[in-house]
Amino acid sequence: MTETKNIAIFASGEGTNFSALMESFKKNHLPIKVSVLVCDHSKAHVLKRAEKESVPTFVINFSKYPNKAAAEKVILKELQDRGVEFIILSGYMRIIGPTLLSVYPNKIINIHPALLPSFPGRTGIDDAWNYGVKVTGVTVHWVDSGIDSGKIIAQDPVRRLPDDTRDSLEAKIHQTEHKLYPRVVKELLDKGEI
Repeated sequence: MTETKNIAIFASGEGTNFSALMESFKKNHLPIKVSVLVCDHSKAHVLKRAEKESVPTFVINFSKYPNKAAAEKVILKELQDRGVEFIILSGYMRIIGPTLLSVYPNKIINIHPALLPSFPGRTGIDDAWNYGVKVTGVTVHWVDSGIDSGKIIAQDPVRRLPDDTRDSLEAKIHQTEHKLYPRVVKELLDKGEI
């Protein structure tokens, strides 16, 4: 029997990828326990989603700390207290600093709503739309010290059709995220990388 892996999910907003991951873990009977949801916004909707899934939450207010390293030390203690082995970023709108990266090397993944290395950063959908690309998509990648610069694990394209609006394109990207991210997590688990 496969050993259950303790993971943390980090999120900042709505939490649709969080829900897609949770649904996949249950449906596929994956040996994953989400030990904690780490969130940097006390009013983020993802906190309600976590409550519904009975996932413990840890809210951190970065403005209460002198710098990112100090805040990440508090997060790190929470993760270590819960035995977290792997981190999944799911719409977490902060760059992970060296405090967490040094303890979780090659143990943090992120999803990005564009085909990296094109359009990194928090405005990837808008940047791709404004550039006029005919194909954009979704990337899952390892997290390093840069902005969406870690090694790519998987990508799925999303075509921009002539009748697409900015909103319809975003909806297609989110649908693709909700399929790709759970699939990649399962593959990493199967390969022993989680």
